[in-house]
Amino acid sequence: MFTGIVECVGEVASLRPLGDAARLVVRAPGIAPELRVGESVAVNGACLTVTEAAGETFAFDAVRETLDRTALGELVPGSAVNLERALRADGRLDGHLVQGHVDATGRVRELARDGRDVRLAIDCPAELAAQLVPKGSVAIDGVSLTVVHVEAAGFDVALIPHTLEVTTLGRLEPGHRVNLEADVLGKYVKRYVEQVLANR
Repeated sequence: MFTGIVECVGEVASLRPLGDAARLVVRAPGIAPELRVGESVAVNGACLTVTEAAGETFAFDAVRETLDRTALGELVPGSAVNLERALRADGRLDGHLVQGHVDATGRVRELARDGRDVRLAIDCPAELAAQLVPKGSVAIDGVSLTVVHVEAAGFDVALIPHTLEVTTLGRLEPGHRVNLEADVLGKYVKRYVEQVLANR
């Protein structure tokens, strides 16, 4: 479980095929020395398990399901990635509950800047948009954000200067593919209501 509060931005050292999977190696001196094999880390919002840790780098093995459902397979050496270690039971929940289970990918429609007002508009599958509500939560590439507006197949969020400084979101450009996770509480409520209505 995560919070969507990015700890640091790392850099992809390599991404190479490993049978049907891929070995992703990330460089992040700020957290690498503390990581151990078996720990969970959200990489751009996708929960991965550390399989190697040495010096300033650590590695993950991403299976085919992960590569198919996320944008991780598009990373290249030098790509910046948002990183967050799993939530400690005694830690503060500053963002929202994020599972690290990517629901879908979306594409950046626009990153509009008007002084300090920065709006990020994302096109996404209609099924995911139906799970979002204004003032609700969504994770974009692992960053916990508040939804401003929802459309049939998209939504937008406002980005504060701090988010732009400490995450990769300020580097996004139109067409860029991003990982999306809807609020888990909203997903359970939606499913429950659908089941109740179906049984009437």
